Amino acid sequence: MVDGLKSLETSIKIENKPKLSIFKTFKTKREELTGEAIRQRSIIANLATETRHMMNTRTSLAHKVAEKSNTVWQNVYSGIFRDLDEILLPLGIVEEAGRLPLKRGPKALQEHGVPYYKLTETGMLVAASLDELKDERIKILKKFFENHEIEDEEFKKVILTLLSVAPNFIFVLLKKYTEAYVDKKIDRLVPFNSDRLRYALDESMSTYAELLEGFSALTSSDRESVISFFQSNLISKH
Repeated sequence: MVDGLKSLETSIKIENKPKLSIFKTFKTKREELTGEAIRQRSIIANLATETRHMMNTRTSLAHKVAEKSNTVWQNVYSGIFRDLDEILLPLGIVEEAGRLPLKRGPKALQEHGVPYYKLTETGMLVAASLDELKDERIKILKKFFENHEIEDEEFKKVILTLLSVAPNFIFVLLKKYTEAYVDKKIDRLVPFNSDRLRYALDESMSTYAELLEGFSALTSSDRESVISFFQSNLISKH
């Protein structure tokens, strides 16, 4: 009975959380991201790569997003404000990193300064799942493991080993892991460990394990044939 109540409480907490929209697409155009998704991805990507505090304020983030969408920053500022205050901050993906002093403008801002933001450890994992960051994702994930304590050292070692030889495989895992969080199949992304990853990916993990085990059992010539098959038929040329 107690376990059932705990499970119900956890389910309610997950359902009541705001929902991240980084994978959200239009209903009639499933391959096209919504404006909300693009904004949130842009915020996360910028915070993952920009080290200058002044470039990580709401206004600077609005300028970045507006530049990509070919519009004026004032048109996207309210969306940036909402994404930060109602989604990314409450979810613990972004946190306030400090405040920049102002000599001009409203008195309240002069007294308290303008907030600038940074990614949390959860935010770094989300950033590593974004395709547009490309090779930057390797640096982000390595930084995640350098800066945050991982209890399972063997898990960390395996992930970093695979990151060096098959980075795209790791990024597929991270994307599916983040999607499980977005779909509220799991309540959080950290701590990042084998148990949480296995729970989030379930059937996918079994498929990947089967492929790796089967491939390792092949003879050298058969391995070359399988690699050639993948390269010729299954891997995108784009």
